[in-house]
This record gives sequence, C-alpha cells and structure tokens, in this order.
Amino acid sequence: MSKSFEGIYAMHHSIHDEAHLSNRNHWLRAAVLGANDGLISTASLLVGVAAASANSQTLLLTGMAALTAGALSMAAGEYISVSSQADTEKADLDKELHELTHNAERELFELTKIYEKRGLDHVLAHQVAIALTEHDALEAHARDEIGLTDLSQAKPIHASVASVLSFIAGAILPIIGILLLPAQTLVWSLATLTIVGLALLGIISARLGGAPVIPATSRVVIWGVLAMVATSLIGRLFGVAAL
Repeated sequence: MSKSFEGIYAMHHSIHDEAHLSNRNHWLRAAVLGANDGLISTASLLVGVAAASANSQTLLLTGMAALTAGALSMAAGEYISVSSQADTEKADLDKELHELTHNAERELFELTKIYEKRGLDHVLAHQVAIALTEHDALEAHARDEIGLTDLSQAKPIHASVASVLSFIAGAILPIIGILLLPAQTLVWSLATLTIVGLALLGIISARLGGAPVIPATSRVVIWGVLAMVATSLIGRLFGVAAL
C-alpha cells in the first residue's frame, strides 16, 4: 500500500468512522445523575438509620422504600424537566418558522451575518446562507442561530428511562450490603461498600464520557463521603436521644 493511498485511507477512516462521545450526552447525564443519586441517597439514609441502632429488618424496609420512592421521583422529575426543555425548543422552532414564512429576507440576512462572524467573507457567507436556506431553511436556523441539533435535542423518554434504571442500579448496592454484611460492623462496612461503588461509578462515567478518570472519580467519592458522614452524625444524634 503506497503512502499516498495510506494517507487517503486514514483520512477517509477518520471522517467516517470517528466516534463522537457527545452522542451519548442525552442519556449519559441522566444515567450518571440517577446512579449517583441512587447510591448516595440510599446508602446515606441506611448509614444514618443504622447509626441509630436499627435492626436489619428495619434497614431493609427503609432501603426498599428509598429505592422505590427515589426511582419514581427520578423518573417523573427527569421527564418533567426535559419535557419543559423540549417545549421551549419547540416554541423556538415555531417562532423561527413564522419568521421564515413572513420575513424570509431578514432571516437570510441574519444567517449571512452568523457565517461572517465565523470567519467567512460576505460573499461566501451569503452564498452558504442561500444554499442552506434552499436545502432546509428551518434546520439551518435551528442549528446555526438557535443552536439546536439532533444530538442536543431534548429527549424526555430517553432521559427518564436512563435515570430510573441507573437509580435502581445504584440503590440496589447498599441494599444488598444489608443482607450480606455483618451486623456488628454494618455502618463502616456499608460506608466502605458505598465508597467502592462511588469509585466504580466515577470510573465508568469518565470512561463513557471520555473524561479524565481521577477528577471524575474524586468528586463523586468526596461528595458521597460527605453525605454519608452528615447522615451518620444525624443518625447517631437521634439514636442517642432515643436512648
């Protein structure tokens, strides 16, 4: 294979086969948030209750209640919030369509100015604006004026499903810990198990998002530890008060 052919092949491979991690944004954000929330909220609650000297049956019931309520809350909250975003995007598109119908020349001028600001000279910017307007005017304005693309478009169902499944996956870990860990050292064992889970979550989310592993893992673990410490202290205070 000649060097020139290898160069053409490499360029072709790069253009057509390059994987963009931003394609995962519409579900990765919701999944990481759901798993992090499920793990931290459930584990923190269980550590706090366990610190108040609750028995294993109470802890298991508490964990299942936290999982059920949290998963449903995450699903509903994510769907409502992302639906609100989708409604706003639709309103912008409707407004843009109205402007294209009634003020086509002004919209073409706006598009030309956008391309000029991106480095094109006036003549080329105007030619590009005309070509894209003839191809799909609404798509051109949605992408270049409003900033909406297929990748950034709000997807309520995707976000809701990703958040509820990841919440359950995160919350189930400390619940399993209640069944398997020794009762004598449950608080510390549960905290250790949760920290391991948080570290794994940080690593997985960093890998999926193409981010540095150490910063992503550190912030997940640090905030999780702070939450567990706070709830453990509250649980001990109430446990002492109950005695």
